[in-house]
Amino acid sequence: MIKVVIAEDDYRVARIHEEFIEKIAGAEVTGKALNAQATLELLEERNVDLLIMDIYMPDRLGSSLLPEIRKKYPHVDVIMISASNEKEQVEQSLRNGVIDYIIKPVSFERFDMAIKEYQKKKSLLNQKNELDQDLIDHFFRRTAQTSMDHKFPKGIDPLTLSKVKDILQEKKAGMNAVEIGSQMGASRTTARRYLEYLVSTGEASAELEYGIVGRPERKYYMG
Repeated sequence: MIKVVIAEDDYRVARIHEEFIEKIAGAEVTGKALNAQATLELLEERNVDLLIMDIYMPDRLGSSLLPEIRKKYPHVDVIMISASNEKEQVEQSLRNGVIDYIIKPVSFERFDMAIKEYQKKKSLLNQKNELDQDLIDHFFRRTAQTSMDHKFPKGIDPLTLSKVKDILQEKKAGMNAVEIGSQMGASRTTARRYLEYLVSTGEASAELEYGIVGRPERKYYMG
């Protein structure tokens, strides 16, 4: 179970994030803080795996807490969720080791993706004493893809695309848009957009599958 602390000065936004966590299996909120001081106190008092933190808090900038958190609580990972899209704030956060940076307002789909990716990586690390190159490449793949956002067409988010690829890789027998959408927490239309993009780039293929009744359904395969 991933123990999460939410540091957010707007209690309404904090509650929304808490409700998002409640929908995700294997994660629970162990505390909420309305300012920087309360955040540090919670990290001292509680067993925390993941801190979800805003930048703008009434007593200190969340980004200014990062060096202190890295020094005192090196085991705590941080996801920054903020309205700030200023280059300086984003760069400072990344240099101080945040594992993700999400700009408000955040959708549940994007939030869910960040938490599940974190759970997956943490689980893999807990299972391994030594990491091979393939596993290390997997850990760093999202960062590399994020830096190439400008190369993707409108409507294609590289993080969501990575999730669709992972789902398809696990299902060698192929999947249709409804099945993919269900697993990624998105609509059939959204899933089909990503699947057709993968077909257009040659990373996936599609075949018509004829059922007993109804119209044929496109089934997608990686490779």
